Amino acid sequence: MRKKRKGQLAGLWFVLPDLAGVCCFALLPMAEVIRRSFQSAVTSQWMGLKNYREVLGNTAFRLAAANTLKFTAVCIPLLVVCSLLLAVLLQRMKQAGKLLKSAFLLPVAVPAASVVLVWKTLFHSNGLLNGLLEGMGGEKVGWMTTGAAFWVLVLSYLWKNLGYDMVLWMAGLAGIPREIYEAARVDGAGEWKCFTKITLPNLLPSLYTISVLSFLNSFKVFREAWLVAGDYPQQSMYLLQHLYNNWFRELAFDKIAAGSVLTSAVVFGLILLLKRAWDREERPGQ
Repeated sequence: MRKKRKGQLAGLWFVLPDLAGVCCFALLPMAEVIRRSFQSAVTSQWMGLKNYREVLGNTAFRLAAANTLKFTAVCIPLLVVCSLLLAVLLQRMKQAGKLLKSAFLLPVAVPAASVVLVWKTLFHSNGLLNGLLEGMGGEKVGWMTTGAAFWVLVLSYLWKNLGYDMVLWMAGLAGIPREIYEAARVDGAGEWKCFTKITLPNLLPSLYTISVLSFLNSFKVFREAWLVAGDYPQQSMYLLQHLYNNWFRELAFDKIAAGSVLTSAVVFGLILLLKRAWDREERPGQ
């Protein structure tokens, strides 16, 4: 009994540095943000829910929130499906698959500033794509000044994260025993049957992790959007991060805090819903 207790205490000592780091750099700042969301940015006077009402009534906040939700709803299914298909395809290829895997992983290591130079070269009004369109007898497209800007942002997100999710799927695929496929083929199962009855069910544990990571990564696309289009981009790509950045320049810390709490609550709620759906899938009989 004493040895067991000593082992537990030893484990606690190993965990304490991490717990201290989480408290100092995550929990305490979070508590401070929640406190500031109920106060005035100038006088620190208690404002109650006034900051939240102002944020929810702000036209720019509603636009940014709607665009962010739309961006997430479009990007995550596209990324999850495309990365899965790519992982399955590359797993079937041997030497060429290794080279292509490295190529798809390259965008993860490319700095955002370098990516922006490429996007500006491609999508500028006098850029490469419009030059090709004019050369084929077409007309210029305002890639960054029309609704097409949203799809440019979607493409940027997919390009940046496709390789990362692909590797996660490949790790899940590598954990499926080959014997199951061999037994299924002996019983006459084709490729589609093997994929739907063996591959997909065995990849469900990976699906939850990849979906959550993709969801969180969708909030990191602001760097590219801001560097390409500035503080006030085309309306369809005006995201919450743009709004918070502009509020920060105005020193509207109370609005930033209230908006951050609202955003965090929505994100946390969506992750909990995803977790609940996953738990139900894991225990279908309950």
